[in-house]
Amino acid sequence: MAERVVDGWQAVRVRLREFWQLVDEVFGRVHGRALTNDLVLTALDGRTAAAALEDGEEPRTVWHALCDAMDVSDTRRFGASHRQAPPRR
Repeated sequence: MAERVVDGWQAVRVRLREFWQLVDEVFGRVHGRALTNDLVLTALDGRTAAAALEDGEEPRTVWHALCDAMDVSDTRRFGASHRQAPPRR
């Protein structure tokens, strides 16, 4: 799959496995799992992150919504790897 460039950013897909790895790394395993199951996000039409993923929402969209709700800085959004954050859609 070819990556595309949007406004100077490489568009990188956040896969479901990577989503859960980031949740664990940024929020901690226990707290992160509680957030994804309990925190209702207005950006996801009043769904939790877990419900949005189950409904087929793209992991990248869910990740940004969760990070926005928790005021996670752009520098922390992609964990210790310090990868370039993909643009929002």
